[in-house]
Amino acid sequence: MQYQNLGSAGVKVSRICLGCLTYGRPSDTHPWTLNEEQARPSIQRALEAGINFFDTANVYSAGSSEEILGRALRDFARRDEVVIATKVRSPMRKDPNGEGLSRKAIMAEIDASLKRLGTDYVDLYQIHRWDYSTSIEETLEALHDVVKAGKALYIGASSMYAWQFCKALYVAREHNWTRFITMQNHLNLLYREEEREMLGLCVSEGIGVLPWSPLARGRLARPWGQQATERSGNDGFAQTLYATSEEADRRVVEAVGKVATARGVPYAQIALAWLLQKPAIVSPVVGTSKPQHLDDALAALDVKLSADEITLLEAPYVPHQVAGFV
Repeated sequence: MQYQNLGSAGVKVSRICLGCLTYGRPSDTHPWTLNEEQARPSIQRALEAGINFFDTANVYSAGSSEEILGRALRDFARRDEVVIATKVRSPMRKDPNGEGLSRKAIMAEIDASLKRLGTDYVDLYQIHRWDYSTSIEETLEALHDVVKAGKALYIGASSMYAWQFCKALYVAREHNWTRFITMQNHLNLLYREEEREMLGLCVSEGIGVLPWSPLARGRLARPWGQQATERSGNDGFAQTLYATSEEADRRVVEAVGKVATARGVPYAQIALAWLLQKPAIVSPVVGTSKPQHLDDALAALDVKLSADEITLLEAPYVPHQVAGFV
């Protein structure tokens, strides 16, 4: 396993982060979710492969993802040897303060997440998108107090406009509050809009980038038109991310296929290798529901693409509408 500093922080994380959206109590909206019995072998296998970085969120399967991850890590690892990331903002209750990034919501949700995870602290506490109903000053001061209370070691952000992230970094510096050290954003060969401003900002500010959906919900892991998985067929959010530019997207997937065929490796390894070679990228958040998914993610670390291969992969891309900010 390869390890890298998490942005400008001293903590080191594996270059593959195991995303835990896939684990939790199955529901009508997430019928593809793996239950605890199915999830534990994947978490154990990741640890055995050297992965020390795990990402979840309070909202994933209404908190059961955090519960499953917490129990597995207690059984299979030592707390000091793993880096746990979770998130806050999405609705957790139906009352008016059951969501968002107000001080009240943050203080309630950090304690709830710690209880579900069964730990005294999380390593990385991330805001799950921008909250337009709360000032960034209120959010940042609350997060700073969470860190000072020892409930989180670092804080991070997720998909938003570059101007918003820049403002948050400036406000934190102005008040001497804890700054974000990571950006978890939507980035893959089918969606590269983050290259326009966000990646440059992250390089400049020493922010570690943790791309979500690195395989575009599986679209970059199989030939175009191949039968979709159960998840992709029941993932309404994915339809909002990849509903346009189908012809251009098809050409991108075909380019991935050409490079993969020439190298004799699966599509997923090529798509992940491309991402891993981009500036500021620390650790793509990879969800796994089958052993092969983890195998491909690990193998991608050893795939070094040439300049010509990268050109071939990037050439078909066309601008896309901004997606994934909500």
